[in-house]
Amino acid sequence: MVSPVRTTAEKVQSMWNGNKLRANANMFLLLFLFSWLSSATASVSYDHRAIIIDGQKRILISGSIHYPRSTPEMWPDLIQKAKDGGLDVIQTYVFWNGHEPSPGKYYFEDRYDLVKFIKLVQEAGLYVHLRIGPYVCAEWNFGGFPAWLKYVPGIEFRSDNEPFKAAMKTFTEKIVGMMKAERLFQTQGGPIILSQIENEYGPVEWTIGAPGKAYTNWTAQMALGLDTGVPWVMCKQEDAPDPIIDTCNGFYCENFTPNKKYKPKMWTEVWTGWYTEFGGAVPTRPAQDLAFSVARFIQNGGSFANYYMYHGGTNFDRTSGLFVATSYDYDAPLDEYGLPREPKWSHLKYLHKAIKLAEAALVATDPAVTSLGKSQEAHVFNSSSGCAAFLANYDTKYSSRVSFGDRQYKLPPWSISILPDCKTEVLNTGRVGQSPPVDMTPVNTTLSWQSYIEDAASSTDDSTFTLDVLYEQINITRDATDYLWYMTDITIGPNEEFLKNGSYPLLTIDSAGHALHVFINGQLSGTVYARLASLKLRFNDTVKLRAGINKLALLSIAVGLPNVGVHFETWNAGVLGPVTLKGLNSGTWDMSRWKWTYKTGMKGEALSLHTVKGSSSVEWVEGPLLAQKQPLTWYKSIFHAPPGNAPLALDMVSMGKGQVWINGQSIGRHWPAYIAHGSCGNCSYAGTYTENKCRTNCGQPSQRWYHVPRSWLNQSENLLVVFEEWGGDPTEISLVARSYESLGQTLYNIEGGSNHLRLQM
Repeated sequence: MVSPVRTTAEKVQSMWNGNKLRANANMFLLLFLFSWLSSATASVSYDHRAIIIDGQKRILISGSIHYPRSTPEMWPDLIQKAKDGGLDVIQTYVFWNGHEPSPGKYYFEDRYDLVKFIKLVQEAGLYVHLRIGPYVCAEWNFGGFPAWLKYVPGIEFRSDNEPFKAAMKTFTEKIVGMMKAERLFQTQGGPIILSQIENEYGPVEWTIGAPGKAYTNWTAQMALGLDTGVPWVMCKQEDAPDPIIDTCNGFYCENFTPNKKYKPKMWTEVWTGWYTEFGGAVPTRPAQDLAFSVARFIQNGGSFANYYMYHGGTNFDRTSGLFVATSYDYDAPLDEYGLPREPKWSHLKYLHKAIKLAEAALVATDPAVTSLGKSQEAHVFNSSSGCAAFLANYDTKYSSRVSFGDRQYKLPPWSISILPDCKTEVLNTGRVGQSPPVDMTPVNTTLSWQSYIEDAASSTDDSTFTLDVLYEQINITRDATDYLWYMTDITIGPNEEFLKNGSYPLLTIDSAGHALHVFINGQLSGTVYARLASLKLRFNDTVKLRAGINKLALLSIAVGLPNVGVHFETWNAGVLGPVTLKGLNSGTWDMSRWKWTYKTGMKGEALSLHTVKGSSSVEWVEGPLLAQKQPLTWYKSIFHAPPGNAPLALDMVSMGKGQVWINGQSIGRHWPAYIAHGSCGNCSYAGTYTENKCRTNCGQPSQRWYHVPRSWLNQSENLLVVFEEWGGDPTEISLVARSYESLGQTLYNIEGGSNHLRLQM
């Protein structure tokens, strides 16, 4: 065969392609060698002063951002704001029930794309602390355990129990294997510098004794055997086996010491606030006290501090733990919507800058402590690497003027001044500006509503079954829904005295929680609900019965599964009785052993009314026929997305209790009718903080606004669906935009480059 003659252009192109292929191959080889050399020289270790990364001792400032509590579209901005705020590390749990919803069936997409999240952190130039757990607590549904785990034969959670250990090991190996395959550990060239096994297990171990101790040792050896190349930690675990580092969680950790002198002093959870429970007031923690606690920890030799939470986010869908609100804002430096919370975010940013100016001195030696007064002292780090001082005033009422070196310094109450050169005060934790207003402004979006009323369930409905006993709720629902119907018939003879005198019988129902609607002959007779501090509830009221057969239908509603407590997998929910009817001719009837018919979930759930396709399966009404303040009502509205980029929320103050969806995605549970109880009042930053201090919203809904992620919206034709259990007025629901005034440029100023920082008031 004669080869065709190639033109000059073709020859040039061929040569160019060949050179390009060789160049690409060489580049690939260079990248491979660089990666190999990097991983070969990479290392993470520790001594008593600090975590050591590639031979360098580091003071590490970290912040918790939980990837499922925001959307992937939010992640880059959250991570960048964390970096801008002075963080070195992003810390996250791994959420077992999100990743393995059924045995052996894994999910790592959308909000659960763990690898993508970690790679975004790496792209931003930050490290990762991966808290594999796999128990997480975190005010997350079932503490992160999948519901199916409860029903593994012979299982006992978090103990020296073979079925549990086998399941835990399988999932832990799955996660570590994924991280290795993606080369995400620091010794592979990745960002993960620390991993955590178990979580706050010490108090459980102390309670259950020998099985707990055996489980701790097994857990440690299992983790170490996975050969991640980076240190493992166990938080709140005083007997953490070597070489695992035991760490502290709490509002304050300055007095914590690790269980061995050669381990660094680490604080894995600096609680930036507290979670909100439905029915509870909203906790806040002053920026001054939070900064004070971190500075106090560092001055006492601490070298790793992680803010829990740095961004709290949202408990979308049904992921919130027992009675935990849908908002997981946590009064964090970045609010639920991802906006900087001022002055907290800026104050901490400059605290971190001040600490970093002193880093060389801090990691070189232990502090020398001297008294400067009755409630004042100095912590001085002085070595050949430099000198840094922390001047502290622990008095909760009075400022103090102290002498240090050849200078005087004025210290506000309950504050610490940082002197990176032992002379120049660059920041005092007690000096911050005022909190700017937060605006929740209605956007110009009209919501036109349609409604569909769901009937109370009947024993003749499809998908029902009957038992001769009252059965625990989660055993039936397997947490696939919040709702379980308990139904039975009450037959009343024509000669009952109450039919003549109008003294209706008293129905008493004892339930393990969490909320209960009582229907008689299809009509709502009453509602009761519990609270986090007292989960059991009782319905105790007269009911209007008629002669003949009366249909009793009890709608039992779960509000999340427990996430903390010894063997919380044994806790119950639902109507367990007794159920009695008092005031009959024959006395009191015990209905607990009657035949009860069960139905899982709501009809609207089965029909997927929250989706475009499902919503077309029923007849909706609107205008003057629109249902208002009726129980078991579904509402839908179609709306256009408002312009701009401001975070959005739904103002649900006119509604009772239920769930909300946008374009088929669950925003979460709403419960604005649960008014916050507790004590709210003036808040002083000075003095020891607890979750019961500095609370707000007493007498108002625990949660009024519900986050609507921008990425869930289309430009037009957005389907909003609300399931209302109690009854409300949807015409008062509005879409609002959230905004803060930024204080970053008005409170602080950096002068003289990187070596001089000064607070400007």
